[in-house]
Amino acid sequence: MILRRLGQGLAGLLALLVLAAIVTARPGDPALYPAPDDDSEKIELVSHGWHSGLVIPREALTGEGAGTALRSIATRFRAYPGIEFGWGEARFYRATPTLAQFDLRLALEALFTPGGREGVVQVVGLEDDTRTSFPHSDIVPIRVSKAGLARLLARLDASFRLADNLPIEGGPGLYGPSLFYEGQGRFSAANVCNHWAARLLHAAGLPITPVLDTHPAGLLLDLRWRAGVSVLPAPNLSKP
Repeated sequence: MILRRLGQGLAGLLALLVLAAIVTARPGDPALYPAPDDDSEKIELVSHGWHSGLVIPREALTGEGAGTALRSIATRFRAYPGIEFGWGEARFYRATPTLAQFDLRLALEALFTPGGREGVVQVVGLEDDTRTSFPHSDIVPIRVSKAGLARLLARLDASFRLADNLPIEGGPGLYGPSLFYEGQGRFSAANVCNHWAARLLHAAGLPITPVLDTHPAGLLLDLRWRAGVSVLPAPNLSKP
């Protein structure tokens, strides 16, 4: 009897999750995505297992849609052809370069503090291509239209807090040539880093499903099922 009730409870929870996914799913914009080959730019979603970010060509950060924050960053990181952007809760993000440094107390405070907690943006300069830079991460190349990229950049630019019309630096980042910047938005269980990345892609015209996108694995599945994009094959790290 207990097992039966447990099974019914799990089935009910699954049904609620499926219903929530359907209700919150957001359609893409066919005028922006998919992009024709002659009107597309490549960006990349990077999943580090617990956190997702976007890699954008540095030269795009001075194009249409880019504002004060991104143009400043393009100058600051001018030596790097690619730039990774990630957003998260200020304390937990800074304290968690890998899952080995996971702090449950900080995670719970970040997720469940009433009203949410302050967000930060990490900016990382990439000297090499994304696969070489992140050999152990899942990488999804996405071709977006130029108009879609402009909308994505405008939303990304709005993720930064400004002072004297410049983004506010918040100290060294977690890896490589990187910096934290003070961010806009409040981090919570309903607004995690993967939601942030998904909304940037939605601005570029891709369909998203916020309930799935809460976790990186769900975000990758969502992009595969609804946007038709795939994860790059893992590199053969055993080669000399």
